[in-house]
Amino acid sequence: MEPTPAGLILGKYKLGRLLGRGSFAKVYQAHSITDGTAVAVKIMDKARSVEAGMESRIVREVTAMRSLQHPNILKIYEIMATKSKIYLIIELAKGGELFTKISRRGRLTEAAARRYFQQLVSALLFCHQNGVAHRDMKPQNLLLDQDGNLKVSDFGLSALPDQLKNGLLHTACGTPAYTAPEVVSRKGYDGAKADAWSCGVILFVFLSGFLPFDDSNLVTMYRKIHRRDYQFPSWISRPARSVISQLLDPNPNKRMSIEALMESAWFKKSTPAKKLEHASSFDSDMESMKVCEYGSAPLTMNAFDIISMSSGLDLSGLFFEAAANKKEKRFMSRASAEITVEKMREVGEKLGYGVERGKVGSTRREAGRVVLLVEVSEVAPSLLLVEVQVVDGGEFEELKWEIVKAGLEDIVVSWEGSGM
Repeated sequence: MEPTPAGLILGKYKLGRLLGRGSFAKVYQAHSITDGTAVAVKIMDKARSVEAGMESRIVREVTAMRSLQHPNILKIYEIMATKSKIYLIIELAKGGELFTKISRRGRLTEAAARRYFQQLVSALLFCHQNGVAHRDMKPQNLLLDQDGNLKVSDFGLSALPDQLKNGLLHTACGTPAYTAPEVVSRKGYDGAKADAWSCGVILFVFLSGFLPFDDSNLVTMYRKIHRRDYQFPSWISRPARSVISQLLDPNPNKRMSIEALMESAWFKKSTPAKKLEHASSFDSDMESMKVCEYGSAPLTMNAFDIISMSSGLDLSGLFFEAAANKKEKRFMSRASAEITVEKMREVGEKLGYGVERGKVGSTRREAGRVVLLVEVSEVAPSLLLVEVQVVDGGEFEELKWEIVKAGLEDIVVSWEGSGM
């Protein structure tokens, strides 16, 4: 076994055995020095990630995982960094890969397959309701916790709402044997429908132990997909076959949706109704993602430290996109929302502008004068993202922004585009 790195990660986590490795990352078991909590640590080399153009995948993975709090989605607890490494502290899935379990057994019983499938579909529905399409669903990305519950992982190829063009996605990605045919057509596709196709392949694999479409020649394989050229093993029940057939429809407009799947009799069998409720019904007190310290220790490091220490890896996408024009600015504040808005109001009124708290992008304004619209969002404990937008349609000169900056100096941690 490969030796693990000596010492602690930033004095907080003690590394244990190596769990797995990829081209640009290694995953170790570890535990918190503070309370002994077992976690997994994904370690990525900054320089190699930049050279390989992996920045966007890292940003997508973290952005998706930090926004998705669901019992069947792997949690991300913390992001840390040094000048050369990025560390993602994530939930430890002690049961390992579901794929390993299937490989050992050959296939799953229908009852076991349905249980895992119900958890997978519940997680995916939650993703879709929050604007995230996974796009790389396969058994290798399905992990198990110590109680045997499924955990969806690896959001590196996930699609976020800002990637939509005319409501569709256009990037071809994923694992060919599990990827919907429309994804490779380059004509635009619905991410949720593409995930539904992958669910059909996964359910087939769960029940049969092999892929419905499998050929070393991709052209031949996709020809089979378009012709629906696959055979069910004799042991798969008729209701299960019906579900798989409706999911593996190469026409996405006719394909069964995740919502319709959850209403099917086969899916709901032997499952308490409360388990099938939509994502909004999950416990509201679930542990929230922390992009800072793990546990109750004081805030000593946050994701902005990653940005400031990076010499080429721009992770600012974890929190905001670049402002489209001079009418909008963003900054980080450690003051409370009330104090931040009040300070903004004081500065704005000195310049003769009204200040309103609301959602950036709306058209709220006061009659007869320019309005600065302020939206405040908490991105971590004691850390707010503040967006300021001019909504009058006129210019707001850079000089005036500089005056605003000067007036907020005592509460601002960092302005967008500036250093720490």
